[in-house]
Amino acid sequence: MTTPNTMPTSAEVIAALKTIFDPEIPVDIYELGLIYEVKIDSERKRVDIDMTLTSPNCPVAESLPRDVEDKVMTLEGVEVATVEVVFEPPWTKDMISEEARLELGFL
Repeated sequence: MTTPNTMPTSAEVIAALKTIFDPEIPVDIYELGLIYEVKIDSERKRVDIDMTLTSPNCPVAESLPRDVEDKVMTLEGVEVATVEVVFEPPWTKDMISEEARLELGFL
């Protein structure tokens, strides 16, 4: 757990991201494979996240990245959280974790 003047670990950021669910698929965005990279800059108290969407026309294309930023901002020590939506590599169902595939009945 974090203490004053410290930043969350990658595992703590990922745990927070796992509480955000894609509204169309009942799986969290991390297990769905939408999070490509989490970068923590302790000196600047900043977390930058590269993520994608299931499609460029995703109905939550504007709200989901903001939800991610808002969730990360609730973590102790974080003063800045940014999300960059990227489409390279393009998201495919192969990016879904094995656990989520099992949950969705894909295995």
